[in-house]
Amino acid sequence: MRIVLAAACAVGLLASATSAQAIGCLSGAAAGAVAGHYAHHHAVLGAIAGCAAGHHAHKVMEERKQEQMNQQAAPPPAAPPPQ
Repeated sequence: MRIVLAAACAVGLLASATSAQAIGCLSGAAAGAVAGHYAHHHAVLGAIAGCAAGHHAHKVMEERKQEQMNQQAAPPPAAPPPQ
């Protein structure tokens, strides 16, 4: 029964995530499943929590990268003309 539930959760998470979001979800889910397994055999709960945390961390990282690219692409402010 647990295997069926875990497989259903995994399929649902993979189907709802886009390719960019899946990177954070899959890596977080793998780490969460291992941590949950060693914490009293709660691998499925660990995978769900890890997916959410990994998705959030990846999203924050992508936003920071986008901000840095926008700052580099913006022209420097013009200097005032000499008087």
